[in-house]
Amino acid sequence: MDADGAMLAYEHHVAIQLPAADIVPRQRAAQAACTEGRFGKCVVLSVNQQGGDYPSAGLTVRIVPAGVEPMIALAGDGAEIGSRSTRAEDLAVVVRDNALEQDRLSREMQRLQEFQQRRDLAVADMIALSERLAATEAQLAAAERDGAQHRRRIDTQLLTLSFAPTDGQVGRSEIMQAVDDFGSTLSTGTAWTIRALAFLIPAALLLAIVVAVIRRLRRRRGA
Repeated sequence: MDADGAMLAYEHHVAIQLPAADIVPRQRAAQAACTEGRFGKCVVLSVNQQGGDYPSAGLTVRIVPAGVEPMIALAGDGAEIGSRSTRAEDLAVVVRDNALEQDRLSREMQRLQEFQQRRDLAVADMIALSERLAATEAQLAAAERDGAQHRRRIDTQLLTLSFAPTDGQVGRSEIMQAVDDFGSTLSTGTAWTIRALAFLIPAALLLAIVVAVIRRLRRRRGA
């Protein structure tokens, strides 16, 4: 909770550019730092990697506020921060409404449990009361889970690290890809040219025959 009473849930996204060979080792180093709790309580939420001509990697963690900057510093050590964004969502109203809902459900459960102790209830009333009590208990459990999730989002922050090669390496990769594609592109173009000729040759022969016939007819008429 901030000093002004706001209950903020922070999310950070940092794009890091570094040599392609360092992408996976750097991601693994950041993941290990989270798993070991080097910068405080931290949980790994997702990990992804992509190899080939366009290598990249990503890591998403939920970490205590004090660990955000050290984790970013570790991930970006000696690298270039391509971009960084931070957004915050104020959960004050949501937390208040959830607390009110939990209080209402708790009081309802208490009343239902008091009714359940009565000995003058009919069997049908007991069955209906048990069903209502079970439904209320399930609603209270769901509200408590939501409240715990809200508390978790406030007490910890979401951090997503995206690792990609530097712009120069991306350009070189595109050039190498174009060179690699040259042979296949040339063979594909040649194949299409041959197919086009195969379609055009009969049409050209037919056109030549028609022209020859027209010329012969004109010569006869002139004679």
